[in-house]
Amino acid sequence: MRRCRGLSLPGSGHDALCVGGRQGRGVQLAAPAAMEVREPLLVLRGALRAVLARVREGEPGEGREPFELPLFWDALGQTFKVTSQEATKLSLAFLRPPLTSAEHCQKLSEDVQNAILAVATVYYWLPKGQGTTLRKMVRDATTEVVQGMIQLTETILSAPLESLSQEQLISTGGVWEACEQVSSLPRDNQAAVASTLAACLGVVKDALEEMEHALVEGQDPYSDIMEDEELGFRGNRDTYWSEADRKLLSSCMGLMKASKACLKKVLGVVKAYGKADSPDQIAQLDDLADIANEISPSVDELALSMYPPMNQLAVRLNAAKLASVLKKVLEITRTSHVCPPSEEGWVQFLTGAVDHNMNKIKNFTQGQL
Repeated sequence: MRRCRGLSLPGSGHDALCVGGRQGRGVQLAAPAAMEVREPLLVLRGALRAVLARVREGEPGEGREPFELPLFWDALGQTFKVTSQEATKLSLAFLRPPLTSAEHCQKLSEDVQNAILAVATVYYWLPKGQGTTLRKMVRDATTEVVQGMIQLTETILSAPLESLSQEQLISTGGVWEACEQVSSLPRDNQAAVASTLAACLGVVKDALEEMEHALVEGQDPYSDIMEDEELGFRGNRDTYWSEADRKLLSSCMGLMKASKACLKKVLGVVKAYGKADSPDQIAQLDDLADIANEISPSVDELALSMYPPMNQLAVRLNAAKLASVLKKVLEITRTSHVCPPSEEGWVQFLTGAVDHNMNKIKNFTQGQL
């Protein structure tokens, strides 16, 4: 859950609902009354956990035709809005003494449960045929809402029921933020895949910049220290790159730059030419997202192996893995609807760049085999 800053519950009329407020302290309740109020919350927590498990593991129902994407988004937005409102009501009920009645808590718990069930039900309307990338994003957003409500329920249960805690405010705000996500979710699989590619590109850019910085700063920091009298060389080779290492690093950096260029170009054609109007187009976009998701982990593995002390064989193996992933991305792009003939030139160029850098890496590490 994301943590919230300076939240206050709307419509409460209580200024105390700012993080760190001191309202809601002082009244001691009889244990039986507190237990009666806790019971519906315990039942609610169990029900929410069951919904969470179903959302994580369940499959969508197919064959609900005709499926209309705009109606789905309207319904999902409404269920997220209602859930946010029910979270507010639940939190307000435990704002300050006197403690809410067991009957009122029962009603609140039922309303929360119904709101979450509605969220899960609408999520299940979205068939796989609309795109697995899109569906994963909706599932993640739905999961975060349910998790947020579970956290809010647990926070209320774990604190004295007659007092307001900072944790309760944070949890309430967490539900609000999770529910607000629905407005920023991609509306079809083309937008979902573009979002996925943009996220991958951001990770690769960060890795490349970090490695470029390391190379600039990574001169031998002990070059002015005399050689070890007994060993004949400085004993700090785990802190800098040798000349042979640096030759290999140059080609590895070329491969990382090709990764960035590849993602940038694929993102561009997905935005320009990508469509989600037919099952084939949707499936091709999902294939692109699936293989593109392998780029950033492969770049990270290569980058980590490039730091001193460098194992050149490990670098070669990680470079080969990244090169293989990049060539798959380029081939899937070339054969999909997002790549008209006018875009084939850069696909061929980047394929050649990957091969060129990988061949140089092989030559530099031939003695390691």
